[in-house]
Amino acid sequence: MAIPRTRPGRYPAILSYGFRPFFLLGALYSGISILFWLPLLYGATETASLFIPVDWHIHEMLFGYGAAIVTGFLLTAIPNWTGRLPVQGTPLLALVSLWLAGRFAVFFSSTIGWVPAMAVDCAFLLAVSAAAGIEILAGHNWRNLKVLIPVTVLFAANVAFHAEAHLDGVSDVARRLALGAFVVLIMLIGGRIIPTFTHNWLARMSPGRLPVSFGRFDIAAIVLSVIALAMWAFLPERLETGVVLVVSAGINAARLARWAGDRTWRDPLVLVLHLSFAFVPVGLLLVGLSVLVPHAVPQAAGLHAVGTGAIGAMTLSVMVRATLGHTGRELRAGIEGCAIFASVLIAAVLRVGAAFHPEQTVLLYISAAMWSVAFLGYALVFGGMLMRPRLRAGEEDRRLFRALGNSLKRA
Repeated sequence: MAIPRTRPGRYPAILSYGFRPFFLLGALYSGISILFWLPLLYGATETASLFIPVDWHIHEMLFGYGAAIVTGFLLTAIPNWTGRLPVQGTPLLALVSLWLAGRFAVFFSSTIGWVPAMAVDCAFLLAVSAAAGIEILAGHNWRNLKVLIPVTVLFAANVAFHAEAHLDGVSDVARRLALGAFVVLIMLIGGRIIPTFTHNWLARMSPGRLPVSFGRFDIAAIVLSVIALAMWAFLPERLETGVVLVVSAGINAARLARWAGDRTWRDPLVLVLHLSFAFVPVGLLLVGLSVLVPHAVPQAAGLHAVGTGAIGAMTLSVMVRATLGHTGRELRAGIEGCAIFASVLIAAVLRVGAAFHPEQTVLLYISAAMWSVAFLGYALVFGGMLMRPRLRAGEEDRRLFRALGNSLKRA
């Protein structure tokens, strides 16, 4: 018998699967936070946080938005890995509430104190790791336990972020450690889904050269990248770190080239995954060059190629595809989806450009605007799908035919 994907209950549809609340809230929070960030940066407004403005921005993008999307993805993927029912209903609501509590705790940490703020904020990733680990172990899906390693590193980085900000006045190692954990997740998960989705689409629509299957080359690329990112986190000024980062950039570029992305231009849902992953080698290269030739390449360029490009674009690409697929819609980006993808990619390119030309503040403003357009646009276009029950087989076709019929009647 087919495994039921949800358990009957009285809770609303948005609590039936992890991707629904976390993708929606994460997108809204990301888009609104960036609109708040620029006035904060230039002193036009302020938070009640103990974090300095730049630390608040970095923390909330990584441990606010980023942690929400990773959680939504894991809670949706794990039932497919284990065959078990998803975390839903009251347990899911508890996780969402804990995430929201963390956002308030960080924003008002000057009122409640740094230790209570850290405890509330860090409890979320600890609870997510525990919930995911229990489900994976209960489903005897041992090989996917490795996904919890970067999540655990994220939890440790969050604890370190609060401690560094309190003891030193600014985060340092923690922000690089968190960025590295996200990149590893992209290399692990993106390295599986991108060639798989590409293979499926090409085999069906455009027979010919197919992506190379996951193998020793991919393992070597991931291992080298983990070493490079660990060196960057703890030894950021060593020339050896810069060299290893540049080499890992090259091997990740070669890995991406093996996935036949150049043949996917007719399907935006697949193409955007390749374009998003491209920011991984670009980011690693820029970070490495900022170590080797800091007078020519600013550190902010590599940080934002990784953060805005690799993390931002990749998560949004996965969010759109997962939302369509898991709500019973056709896997087609449409005009709205293409606009969302274009907006986040433009935001990433302009943000890297703004790092090279900090005097051109217009680049920063346009990048922030495009980021907000992308994420608030996702919430606007896909929010209704996230809050309504999954379509039954054929329901989308019937809905389209009804809409067509109504249009003909009005004509």
